[in-house]
Amino acid sequence: MANFEAYQEYQRIEDFEEDSPPGEEDLLVHVPEGLKDSWHHIKNLDNFFTRIYHFHQKNGFACMMLTEFFELVQFLFVVTFTTFLVNCVEYDVLFANRPVNHTGSGQNPLDRNKVTLPDAIVSSQKCTERIQNNSWIIFLLIMAAIFWIYRLVKVFCNVLSYWEIRQFYIKALKIRMDELCNFTWQEVQDRLISLQREQQMCIHKKELTELDIYHRILRFKNYMVAMINKSLLPVQLQVPLLGNVVFLTQGLKYNFELILFWGPGSLFQNKWNLHPKYKRSGNRLELAQQLSRIILLMGLANLLLCPFILVWQVLYAFFSYTEVIRREPGSLGARRWSLYGRLYLRHFNELNHELHGRLGRGYKPTSKYMNSFTSPMLTVLAKNIAFFSGSVLAVLIALTVYDEDVLTVQHILTAITVLGVVITIARSFIPDEHMVWCPEQLLQCVLAHIHYMPDHWRGNANKSETRDEVAQLFQYKAVFILEELLSPIVTPFILIFLLRNKSLEIIDFFRNFTVEVVGVGDICSFAQMDIRRHGNPTWMSEGQTEASIYQQAENGKTELSLMHFTIKNPRWQPPQESSVFISHLKEKVHHDAQGGPSTQLLLSEAPLCTSLQSNESGTGPDNLLASVLAHPILTASGLQGRDSHFIPPSTAASAAASVLASLSTSQLANANRGRSHGLLPSSLHHETTMYRSDRTIIDSMSNSDSRIRSNALHSEFASAEMSLHAIYMHELHQQSSHPQKTSGQWQNPVPMRDLHTNTGLQARSGLGSSISMPAPVHLGGWQEEEEEENEDDQEINSGSAPKQGTGSNC
Repeated sequence: MANFEAYQEYQRIEDFEEDSPPGEEDLLVHVPEGLKDSWHHIKNLDNFFTRIYHFHQKNGFACMMLTEFFELVQFLFVVTFTTFLVNCVEYDVLFANRPVNHTGSGQNPLDRNKVTLPDAIVSSQKCTERIQNNSWIIFLLIMAAIFWIYRLVKVFCNVLSYWEIRQFYIKALKIRMDELCNFTWQEVQDRLISLQREQQMCIHKKELTELDIYHRILRFKNYMVAMINKSLLPVQLQVPLLGNVVFLTQGLKYNFELILFWGPGSLFQNKWNLHPKYKRSGNRLELAQQLSRIILLMGLANLLLCPFILVWQVLYAFFSYTEVIRREPGSLGARRWSLYGRLYLRHFNELNHELHGRLGRGYKPTSKYMNSFTSPMLTVLAKNIAFFSGSVLAVLIALTVYDEDVLTVQHILTAITVLGVVITIARSFIPDEHMVWCPEQLLQCVLAHIHYMPDHWRGNANKSETRDEVAQLFQYKAVFILEELLSPIVTPFILIFLLRNKSLEIIDFFRNFTVEVVGVGDICSFAQMDIRRHGNPTWMSEGQTEASIYQQAENGKTELSLMHFTIKNPRWQPPQESSVFISHLKEKVHHDAQGGPSTQLLLSEAPLCTSLQSNESGTGPDNLLASVLAHPILTASGLQGRDSHFIPPSTAASAAASVLASLSTSQLANANRGRSHGLLPSSLHHETTMYRSDRTIIDSMSNSDSRIRSNALHSEFASAEMSLHAIYMHELHQQSSHPQKTSGQWQNPVPMRDLHTNTGLQARSGLGSSISMPAPVHLGGWQEEEEEENEDDQEINSGSAPKQGTGSNC
């Protein structure tokens, strides 16, 4: 991409290694005399910050090492136990196909033919002979031993590395291990930034910013998010009879990263620099052929290792899921965010705990939306299967209660287990007949949390096509397990026949979208969230972006990522182009808030709106968000307000704008406390009617508990603020893209106040008649305070026409 050097944030280092000390070209961390310890002269600042982040997220040294230890033990157990089951068990005796006769003295005659567990286990000498006579088993055991030793060495290195990180936390960051769980990542990050000012850890720049730290931790992840956003990676396959199928597994993702980032022959010469030859366009065809050969070799290696990987996948899945399936058969019908979904929905510069927390909040509404689809015929079949299976199971249970000897009847336990599984599976297809389902509003609620949604979903939430596309992001756990089992077989063919064909596109992508930043190295240019370079005119960037269609991020990724990072890191000072975009968005919010409902009205509707969306959560942010989402439906239905006056119809955008403007206005009295871009701290510190009850709770606690509680509230309200921005920006995008299109169930036309009510705001041309973009004005109410964030780090793991005849539909 041309003209990158014209931008301050995109300054290239012509010769990166010349800025490094002689003989220490890779040195990125320097610890002066006052702070020298075992962590000085760290040569890889990417790994350093990544380990600091993982150390915090995984709860310290003891938890991390205990996890590493049990992973080693787990692998050893799987290999040993599988070898024992294959070679040391007499299955003919175990299944009573070979009679056993116990003739010892004092043996009960009735028990002479009874099979005991020792009878089915061969002697150690015979077991050893079987293993020695099986060359295939010996080969597999040698391969497993080599891999286990490699893991052992890696664990030993991790112990040394993370012990140094532990010392860094204690001595440099002044955080004791018993207090680590009380610190949010934002607090740790603030201490890192302060330490840089005092000690100059990074020798290339005087001060580190939040974005610098994110860039180093997420350098390769941002590339992956950008390639998924630009549909560069071949993860969407056309399968006969199944149609378009998204296939992205851990194994396939590992191969992508191995080829592109850190494997032999990868595009990066080290952890932070793209190889110079990939930055020049003159030899792009030769580089594409070279990359194609590397991909071919990697595909052949995967094909060669396929049997071993497949055996391990099957064994690991068997030992991991069999007991869970037996205990909870319905767990296979639970859903989880797919690996593709996590990359598709991920913002640029979004850490793992932030993504997990956001998708965790979106889990319930997405589950409710997916469960709003069912087949009436399948429901009838499921009810009858459950009835017949339940009848037989009831009889067997009654007989067992009457006489326990029934359990000795052959296969009676098997029958009871199978019937229980069948009933559980059948009941999962029977919908709740008392639930009210509103697909459009549920999908709108899903959007509030996941932040991204294709335009063609709007108004089509009740169609099976939309549901199938959501299912690509939110898959069944059974589908996840099946894909992981098939991954060793499918991955080689994707690499050889699909990825190779994209070699030239990949070379062009890394050349065009890589920029070198002082003190950071080579990063994906999309991660800079530069509106001018990668903005989309239909996402409020018109007049601010120079990006071509090829350079634009899809689905408003640049704009939404910028807002998300700004809200999560309120102390970050965005560059000029980004600040202009944020200012224009704030002005538009104030303009649209004039025609929207009052915040008091929205709060008064919160219980009804929460019920309408079948949301059991009663927290303040969730209730407020629910009222914003459902307010257009309530007003369009002709409901009267609390003062018995008719409420004019309004849109979700105007409702969101009203809340955002109200939050910003509540900060006016606290503007002198500090400058930030988030809306939340003043909402907590300032005694507003909206959050006074939460403030009262905080005041009643001890200082330590108050800080923890305050951090949790900050996190929740920051997430709610971003959800409101996502709703608002999607509404404006739809108005800009389809100015004449009626909005259907998503919104109803709202009469805007005459512009003379706010003489400082003028309509901005070029955005369509339905968008009024005001001219820049100074709005002091949009000054915010500094805040600290806290996101839950948790696992998020846990269906084709609208319901008919059961429940109610909106």
